[in-house]
Amino acid sequence: MEYVIVMDSCGERTEEMRKDERVVPAPLTMQLDQYSFVDDDTFDQQDFLKKVAASPNCPKSACPSPEYYKAAFEKAQKRAYAVTLSAELSGSYNSALLAKGLVLEECPEMKIHVFNSRSASIGETLITRKIQECEEAGMEFDALVEAVESYIDGQNTYFVLESLDALRKNGRLSNVKAFIASALKIKPVMASTPEGSIVQLDQARGVNKALIKMVDYIVERVEKPEEKTLALSHCNNRARGEMVRDAILERIHVKDVILLDTGGISTLYASDGGIIVVI
Repeated sequence: MEYVIVMDSCGERTEEMRKDERVVPAPLTMQLDQYSFVDDDTFDQQDFLKKVAASPNCPKSACPSPEYYKAAFEKAQKRAYAVTLSAELSGSYNSALLAKGLVLEECPEMKIHVFNSRSASIGETLITRKIQECEEAGMEFDALVEAVESYIDGQNTYFVLESLDALRKNGRLSNVKAFIASALKIKPVMASTPEGSIVQLDQARGVNKALIKMVDYIVERVEKPEEKTLALSHCNNRARGEMVRDAILERIHVKDVILLDTGGISTLYASDGGIIVVI
């Protein structure tokens, strides 16, 4: 293969990506009590959610090793790209950078770039798709990297979750004030910062009101929506994902829409019923 795109498994693969051998998944792993889970095609979301609900403990995740990324990069003859979880949230980015260095020591003629998504989940999916589009258009490596980095700069991530426990207990909410209103069913509206960490935008009583507020933020902030793809991932609640999608599309016109169920890592952090939107 002339090129590969290695996307860590926090990014959801579309059916087209699953059929394209040039899109190589890099699975993260999860541990809960005595159970180990690999975030690949063997991941059983229903079984995982059931075990999480039954356990007093919080699952932990681990990123792909540099050796895994190195082997994935070496599938390419000329060019390799990685798309990883935000470097603010995971070691996946640094792992891929280490692998890049190892490959270039052995094959200095290879061209490799590691994209820090500064997002997660469906945000990685959009970045991978953008790389595919640029490759299909025949762009030179340096121009492609510049175009995709610019695309990442213009991307915005929003989410509303039923529970923030997994994010908090795994240290992913270090920049967010402690949230103590769960007894009142207050749900925060969250977003990514330009650097890729997590910030709270707003809050509402009940998940549906929080979703409405999230839609308001998306519609008010988006620039040139007609040029953008609206991407949503849902954790085990397609009806809710469709509801949010339709609420957004009632108010703005977009170029394309993607709606996918979360994979393993996104399931861990989004928790049952969570909704993530990237545009």
